[in-house]
Amino acid sequence: MGCGLRKLEDPEDSSPGKIYSTLKRPQVETKAEVVHEYVLLDFSLEGSRPTVQYVSSLSELPQALQPYYTQGYVLTALHPIILSVGRTRSLPFSLLYRAVLARPRPSKQTAAMCHSVPVLRVEEWPLPGDSLTGDTVRALIDRVNSSARGGVRFVGSVLQQVGGVSNGRVHSPKRGCRSPPHTPPHTPPADRELDEHTYSPDLRLLVFFHSWAPGCAPLDSVGCQYHQGALSMRVSRKGQVVSALEADWLELTAAYYRKGWSLVDSFVYWDTPKGEPVPRSLEGLFVYEERSTAPPANDTIVVEQWTVIEGSNVKTDYGPLLHTLAEFGWLLTCVLPTPIIRHDSDGNLATKQVVFLQRPVRNQTATHDKNKCVQRHGERRRKRRGREEEEREIGEEEERGVEEEEEKSVTGVCAKT
Repeated sequence: MGCGLRKLEDPEDSSPGKIYSTLKRPQVETKAEVVHEYVLLDFSLEGSRPTVQYVSSLSELPQALQPYYTQGYVLTALHPIILSVGRTRSLPFSLLYRAVLARPRPSKQTAAMCHSVPVLRVEEWPLPGDSLTGDTVRALIDRVNSSARGGVRFVGSVLQQVGGVSNGRVHSPKRGCRSPPHTPPHTPPADRELDEHTYSPDLRLLVFFHSWAPGCAPLDSVGCQYHQGALSMRVSRKGQVVSALEADWLELTAAYYRKGWSLVDSFVYWDTPKGEPVPRSLEGLFVYEERSTAPPANDTIVVEQWTVIEGSNVKTDYGPLLHTLAEFGWLLTCVLPTPIIRHDSDGNLATKQVVFLQRPVRNQTATHDKNKCVQRHGERRRKRRGREEEEREIGEEEERGVEEEEEKSVTGVCAKT
């Protein structure tokens, strides 16, 4: 269904892994009324990467991204580049994060919409336990909805463990479910002993929202509601490590996109509790946004993308494809990192990420009529098949009846003889 590229076999191959869409390729590449522009920024929670911007905590992102917000860009996705599960906990790249910002290409129409530029804010929500569960995520969605009723709009979240001391500052993560765990940043010898005695990890969720000045929020951004959707994947493992995954991305998301909802966040329970059998499938939840106004249905593109890291920099990622699709109005709304990691022939790390994009459906009336036509055609086919089955069964019964009568006649003749 839809368009697709060949599967990426080797990490050094720069093509996307797989592309799924509700549209055929010619429809994907049709011009749109709104053209997007993207900026991809990488951040590190350790200060030893001169080519990557350093932040001591992701809670500093609103300040770091402010220059882009003044230009009309807004945060659409935030994710770890290397996911912190199993063996990846010790990787030196596990403190790298990617922020994706987007804006409509400036035009006469968008120039008059400066009031719609929001302010990015972040909140820290403590979580019980040492990992996310379905009940925990559902409680988080309830809390997101409570915040949304106050006039803010949910952007996404990142899970990390932080220290609860040191003047309330957020330390770098030590261990987490979605964001990369690692040891705290390098500290001078005089402070290291204090760090070792006072550092108390605590699981927290950094939740990002957009807010507006009173009376300045777009109508469709006020009163948004957030819903959960099922997320399930079939996985292959090498020991405890996930080495491959497979999911029916379009089937999982299609019903929500048809409602006009947007996929904005995801949670996957990657870790297997100790002592429990290793599952062949993994579960999680998608988080969808329903706007207060009646939006059009959305078409979608899902990309399974390899990201290659060379040295301390990202060498290959979904960026080029994203910029190409931006010309046709496709908006990135969510990136699902995975713990799948390989090495290419040069020894570079390659990890798989799943990228979700959407665009309003064109010509909804025609699409609706087409769907109704397809539905009626399917119903007629099912009825015709049912009649054919019924007629075949009646015919078989009649044939059996004739055969039985013939056998009785033959038996009677033989008896008279």
